Order: sequence, then C-alpha cells, then structure tokens
Amino acid sequence: MHSNLTYDVKVAAVESKDSEDSDHDEIERREARDKWASQIEYLLSMIGFCVALGNVWRFPYICQRNGGGAFLIPFIVCLVLCGLPLVFLEVALGQFSGMGPSHVWSLCPLMKGFNVTTDQFNKTHSINAPYSNITTYSVEDSNIEYRTAAEEFWQYKALGISKGIDDTGSIKWEMALCLLASWFLIFICVVKGVRSVGKAVYVTATLPYVILIVLLIRGLTLPGGTDGAIFYITPNFSKLLEIQVWLEACLQVFYSLGPAWGCIITMSSYTKFHTNCLRNAILSTFVCEGTSMFAGLVVFTILGYMSHEANVPITEVVSSGPGLGFVIYPEALAHLPLPQLWSVIFFVMIILLAMDSLFSQVETFMTAILDEYPKLVKWRIPINAVYCLVSFLVGLVMTTESGVYVFQLLDWYIVAIFITFAALLECIMVSWLYGIDRFSDDIELMIGRPAPLFFKITWCYITPAMLLTTLVFTFLQYEPPKYGQYVYPYYTTVIGWIIASIPMMPVVMMMAVAVYRGKGGLFQRAKMSLKPDVSWGPSEPSYRAEYIKKHRKPSTLRNAFKSSLSYRA
Repeated sequence: MHSNLTYDVKVAAVESKDSEDSDHDEIERREARDKWASQIEYLLSMIGFCVALGNVWRFPYICQRNGGGAFLIPFIVCLVLCGLPLVFLEVALGQFSGMGPSHVWSLCPLMKGFNVTTDQFNKTHSINAPYSNITTYSVEDSNIEYRTAAEEFWQYKALGISKGIDDTGSIKWEMALCLLASWFLIFICVVKGVRSVGKAVYVTATLPYVILIVLLIRGLTLPGGTDGAIFYITPNFSKLLEIQVWLEACLQVFYSLGPAWGCIITMSSYTKFHTNCLRNAILSTFVCEGTSMFAGLVVFTILGYMSHEANVPITEVVSSGPGLGFVIYPEALAHLPLPQLWSVIFFVMIILLAMDSLFSQVETFMTAILDEYPKLVKWRIPINAVYCLVSFLVGLVMTTESGVYVFQLLDWYIVAIFITFAALLECIMVSWLYGIDRFSDDIELMIGRPAPLFFKITWCYITPAMLLTTLVFTFLQYEPPKYGQYVYPYYTTVIGWIIASIPMMPVVMMMAVAVYRGKGGLFQRAKMSLKPDVSWGPSEPSYRAEYIKKHRKPSTLRNAFKSSLSYRA
C-alpha cells in the first residue's frame, strides 16, 4: 500500500513537470491551426461530408428491399439512439481538444492505435471513393425481364464488367480520366485546408438540394408518381419483426453519417472552443438523414411512374441494387424539359456529392500528419499533391474491368465490420475509461451546461449495446462476398478476412507500446496507460492550467456509473 502511494506521488510529480514542459509547445501548436471562417462553413462542411452518394443510392435501395416505409421506423430509432449520440460525442471531442484524431485519443493512450487505424481506413477509402462514387455500382438481379434503356446502358455500356475478379481486363480510359479529374478537383479544393474547403462547400453542399427538389416535383406530376410516394411512406409493420431490417437500419446510419471515421472529429477541431457543439451535432445529423429520406421519396416517385408504364408492381419494376439511383434518376431526367441540360446538372451533382465527403477524408489524413509534425505546415501544398497523386495511381486498379469486384470485396469486409467495431470502442473509451463524468465536465466547459442525461445514458449503455448486437449478428449472418449473381472464389474470402483484420493490428501494437513505455510494474503501467497523457486538455489556453489541476486524478468506474444516471455532470 505504501509503495503504491509513493509511486503515485512520484508519477504526479513527473506528470506535473512534463505538463509544464509541454504546455507551451501544445498551446503554440493549437493556436497555429486554422479555424473555420464562420459557423455556416463548418455546418455546410459537416453536411457535405455526411450527405454523400449513400444518401442518394443506398438508402432508397435498402428502403425498397425492406418494405418501403416500414424501414423508416427502425432507421429513425437507430438514428436517435445510435447515430446522433456518436456524432455529438465526436463533435464534442474534436471541439474540446482542438486537434485531429491523431491526438484526440491521447485521452486514453492504451487505445491510441485507434487513431492510426482511422487514418489508415480513411486513406484506403479515399483511394477507392472517386471511382466507386462515379462508376462502380451496377444492378444486381439479372433475372428480371423488364429493363429500361437507362438500366441497359448502365450495366452493359458504362460498367462493362468482366466475368469475374480473376478476369482483370484492361484499364478503361474513360474511368481513368474520371478518376484523374476527381483527384485534380479534390486537390484544388483542399489545397489550403479548411480555408479553401469552407468556400467550396457553399456550392458543393447546396446545389444537390436544388436538383432533388426539381426531380421530386417532376416525379409527382408523372403518371403513377403519387403511387410510388404512397408506397414509400406506407409501413409494412410485419417487417419490423425481422432482425435483418434493424441490422440494415443500423448499418445505414454508419454509411450515411460516417461516425468513427475521424472526419467529424477533424472538422470539429477547427471550430471555436465555445461553439454550441450540441446544436451543431443535432442539426448536422437530422439534415443528413432528412436528406436520405427526401432522396428516397424522389426515387420512389419515379419507381411509381416506371411501375405504371411497365404495368408491374413497384417492387419488381427495376432490378434491386446500389445501381438503383443511377438507373432511376436518369429515367426522371428524360422526362424533364431540356433533358440533356438536366442530365449534365445531375451528374455534376453526383460529382459534388462525392467530392464533399472526400474533402473531409483527405483533410483528416492531412490533419493527422500536420498535427504530428507541425513544421510540415509550410509544405502543405506539396504534401497534398503527393497524396492525391499516389491515391490516383493506387486507385487505377479500380478502373479495370474487374475493378468493381475489387471494390465490393473491400467494402464487404472493411466497412460493415471495422466501422461498427470502431464506434463501439469509441463509446467504451470515452464513457468508461475516460469517464462520462469527466467528459460531461468537458462539455460544460464549452457550452455552459453538462451533457444531457439522454446522451449520457446512450453513450454508456444503449449505443454500445446496439453496436455490439449489430456486430454479433453481422458475424452470425456472414455470407461469402458476391456481386449480383457472381460468387467470389474461395481464396478471396481469405483475402477479405485478412483485409478486415489489418485495421485492428495498430490497435494491438500501440497497446503493447503504451504498456512498454510506462513505468513501474505491469499493473501500474497498464493503469497509467488508461489515463490521459500530458497533451490532453482544452484547446482554449486560459483553461488548461486549471483543468489539469482539477483532473489530476483519473475518473473511476464508480463515478462514471453515477454520472451516467445523473442530470448533473
């Protein structure tokens, strides 16, 4: 007992000295970071990141597959109990620390490998994204007889898919040029970080809404359009008894909101310390998912028209699959005045939706580098150029005739498994290891009041339970990857699981490093690695000294439990 007390006193003294030595450098680093020019730019960037092609093509596809309006009920439940709490958690973390993911997780050094994994995941996804957003998704069911001209063109002309992943084929120069143009536009928009991104989003984040409104109006005026809208909003309550519907609702929240990717933390780290992070999280979440439901309504009005024209049920009017959005929307454009003009505007919208999300992912990667090595800030433009060039070169594999199979393999294993696990780990770290009581204090320091009881309960219990359930059922219902009617060879399954395990390697490695670098016995080292290191603290310099003094002793599980059920911090 005496030796432990002596050790703790020594550790406190060392920490005090380390804190004083590092405070000056830490304050300089945080003050040197850019800030959003206005709250509008920040909110538009958040909305631009969350509102991507997943809202336009994946949500209507999932909604159709799960009984139309019935899917909206589990989707809204998962959004409120899982998506919104995770967004608020990440917005608060980024704003409080004023640092990107590479430094935020210094609140729990044992889990610091999580930020390495996040950066690695964003790098992988950004390499795939320009190609996948524009060209990868095809219609899946080849047994349905009714095919529109748009569907024929998309499947057989635009994609030109090979017979399988083994049949690589040649690089399609049209796709390669699209990929090059995508990365060039991204480089231009992120060249100066948040200063240039903040200006670009005024166009990229708002124009898609104008086009969607026009398409909805036109869809409702077409024969059968209102029938499609009614089908969309009419729930089939029997679907609510199927666990698969709830699982897909939870996964769709991740597809659309993008928690646990590090991008929300990065964008929030550039906001001012006393910004109302609760308000921003709620606005961003509901605007994003409201867009998903609105885009679904647009799609179903056109489905109703196509059903009327083909004289078949809405559920059979078009082959299901993520390509739904790229088949339905062109059908709508063909019935507008000056269809060629609207086709150009529509595909500009598609590009803008993709670019918005990529802005945040590229900026997350750049922020991780520049936060770790601040002296490289003057080399931001060359580093950006190299990053975009390497991403283009690596992404060329996706532009081959078998590129869609490669993308599907990565998407099958990384997104559905890693993102869910990462979000679960995030909740546990903040709520129980860092302490929900301390995190609530941090929020009160920023907005003048502690975290609402609803969020404390969801962070500690409901959200982790939902994430764990989703993860377990994902494994239980695992099926080998497939693309439409194509079944992947067995060896690709092995490769897929290796790919899925790679993001977890840095977490395990950094755990070992954190314990190894500690002082004392193994137990003491593990205990110290669960405490925030000296770099953790509020981004506002005037609060740092008082904050470090107040929170010198770590939170306990008992305090976290009490706080999770209390209105006060």
